[in-house]
Amino acid sequence: MYDLIEKRISESIDVKKDILNNPVLLEEVSKTADIIISCIKNGGKIVLCGNGGSASDALHFAGEIVGRFQRERSPWAAIVLNSDVTTMTAIANDYGYDDMFARQAEGLLTDKDVLIGISTSGNSENVYRAVKVAHKKGAKVVAFLGRDGGKIYKEADFHLVVPSMNTARIQECHITLIHIICEIVENEITTV
Repeated sequence: MYDLIEKRISESIDVKKDILNNPVLLEEVSKTADIIISCIKNGGKIVLCGNGGSASDALHFAGEIVGRFQRERSPWAAIVLNSDVTTMTAIANDYGYDDMFARQAEGLLTDKDVLIGISTSGNSENVYRAVKVAHKKGAKVVAFLGRDGGKIYKEADFHLVVPSMNTARIQECHITLIHIICEIVENEITTV
């Protein structure tokens, strides 16, 4: 049991070291923080979506944005497309699961907003379709991805691709990057 525990912690550390040694990815983190800062300052909202563990990461991210991360401040606008079960199931029933985020994105996004799509594979069809709609609406798109970035990589404006094939390691790194971005944003926007 202890061997497994040590192995998994070492794997997580190794992926984080790969991120630390990737200046392109670190620059994307900085750019992502900048685009979120700009969105908030311009009265826009952060709109997020994901499936499974990535849905939980979207909820966590929004909680840090609307509530707070580490500093007392005014709340900022964030909406999670995977949080409203009634809307999701109605859209999935009437239009199909692949359109449940795109349909909401069509109704909610403006050109002041940022869509954050989270997909460890980079190939989640419902996230992909929301990204396509976001561009039509003039919103900026940030993608938290894994593996090779999948098909969402080509469609996003900003790409945070964790260099791993393991879903658990990707998700661990996504939450680390989310926390770093939240800290940068809070440090830069000091409204109370």
